[in-house]
Amino acid sequence: MASLFKDQAKLSQYRDRRFPGSQEEFEQALLASTIVYIGNMSFYTTEEQVYELFSRAGEIKKIIMGLDKNTKTPCGFCFVLFYSREDTEDAVKYISGTILDDRPIRVDFDWGFQEGRQWGRGRSGGQVDDSAFV
Repeated sequence: MASLFKDQAKLSQYRDRRFPGSQEEFEQALLASTIVYIGNMSFYTTEEQVYELFSRAGEIKKIIMGLDKNTKTPCGFCFVLFYSREDTEDAVKYISGTILDDRPIRVDFDWGFQEGRQWGRGRSGGQVDDSAFV
């Protein structure tokens, strides 16, 4: 099946400013990734709720909840790792904009999870405004 996400401009609105490589390397990582970033989540959304929703797109390998680095409580984002690229594309295509815990979540391809990315980057230890990553 041909990928629907060949157009780089539509591949992801999310841009992690801490990505260690060039823009071209970032785009190549997004094209190969089986990970999605979920933003605009409620601080009360549980891992079980994320699993229930995203398992509709495909088989999940792992969920990593974003945590406030000081309190170790959820802070509005997470990463979902799928086993296949097709399932990852389905999650972006069909789940982005879905209401989860009374909030419209944003689902974007992610370049790859590395230890430490689960911590919020805001001054108080929580998440910064999602619009900063666009």
